Amino acid sequence: MQGIRIYHLPPLFAAAALLAVCGLFSGCYTLTQGAAMLGYLNRAVPLEDSGDEGFIRLVTDIRKFAIEELGLAESKNYTRYVEIERSYLAAVVSACAKDSFSRHEWNYPVVGRLPYKGFFNVEDAQKERVRLEKMNLDVWIRGVDAFSTLGWFRDPLYSFMRDYSPWRLADLIIHELVHATVFIKGHSGFNEELAQFIGSEGARLFMETRFGSDSAEYREMLASEKESQIYVNFIQELISELNALYSGNNDKDRVLSEKEKIINNAKERFDTEYESRFSNDNYRFFSTLAVNNAYLELFRLYYTSDNFYENLYERNGRDLRVFITAAKKVKKGTNPREQLENALL
Repeated sequence: MQGIRIYHLPPLFAAAALLAVCGLFSGCYTLTQGAAMLGYLNRAVPLEDSGDEGFIRLVTDIRKFAIEELGLAESKNYTRYVEIERSYLAAVVSACAKDSFSRHEWNYPVVGRLPYKGFFNVEDAQKERVRLEKMNLDVWIRGVDAFSTLGWFRDPLYSFMRDYSPWRLADLIIHELVHATVFIKGHSGFNEELAQFIGSEGARLFMETRFGSDSAEYREMLASEKESQIYVNFIQELISELNALYSGNNDKDRVLSEKEKIINNAKERFDTEYESRFSNDNYRFFSTLAVNNAYLELFRLYYTSDNFYENLYERNGRDLRVFITAAKKVKKGTNPREQLENALL
């Protein structure tokens, strides 16, 4: 890890990337990364062999809840376990224009274009960063704790997940099972927004039904979600400010200079207002973060500013199983948001 900074973002970015493995694709990148992925899969043992009875029971219950009560696709995902020596699975690279929120995408067979590229070797991620920076792009590298292989293989659990809280583990597993249930090629934004929403709401419902809304575990989840939303709201405010700059007819050098000022002012404001916004130190990292468009674009990818999914869910009786059933009807073609909305009418 020396020489590269991988920021482990809050659970809101966990399990973000989809990786094509070597059995599906050809080429140096996919063969190298696919071989690494298959290496992990070949080391997987039955979940029961993890030796942690509490972890086994929790994962089994989350899977049962997701499949039987929410209606996500039945699979053998998360029935196997891999010991790993680090606290993340892979390093994922994202990139974006310096003077706009035009995201860089990579084209993959089968799954189409995606705005990220995963590497199991951190040094390979750093090499990709250098290549992209030579293209004059903002680049971000983050650690992720899971990949979805979209049902092609049995996605395993990893040993570092044993330390996750019940709601974080539920969010991760449900999020990834959404990808294995609904994936619309060419619509990465919709895929991630949908998985993010269902993962979060599904985890909340799991905690409510298993622990109770008065439990310490449920209250801890709500408190963490509240802090996370405060941070997301702050980032979205910064994004809006930069969007106004980028939409103007300004000289590029001036735009980049103003961009730096806006980000620095946001950091100062964040520090000044921190105690009035947050009740813990979990987000103090922002003031020292090398914030750029690639980092901010991740929030644009995973979080909608129009609350589309929340509003649609509310209008249709807050029944997540019904919501998921409608999502399964979305097909490749026209606007997937519109298809989802029509399926719920």
